[in-house]
Amino acid sequence: MAQELVMYTRTATCPWVSLARQVLRDNGLPYREVNIDQDPAARERLLGWTGFLSVPTILVAEPGSDLPIAPPAPLAQGASPRGIDRGVMITEPDAQQLAVWLLARGFLGQ
Repeated sequence: MAQELVMYTRTATCPWVSLARQVLRDNGLPYREVNIDQDPAARERLLGWTGFLSVPTILVAEPGSDLPIAPPAPLAQGASPRGIDRGVMITEPDAQQLAVWLLARGFLGQ
């Protein structure tokens, strides 16, 4: 099945978003951005998934879809999603967490 990376972002500059963009760019990985400040439905989806307006939230989707290919692993209520591998989703990862997540999903070679 074809898969695509989708990154939920905001309009304001964010060091976590900049870091994720750099990791994806350095590895030559195409991705698509969904801006939650310009898409109220995306904003609500992100709140439902993370409990926060946490960006970047990166997910594995079918091409053209803004939804994960499967439900993300649940978070404990009120828990921070930062850096947690939720299967098809990761939120606010550092460079190493993102690389490990991408490798586990088959986007990076071993």
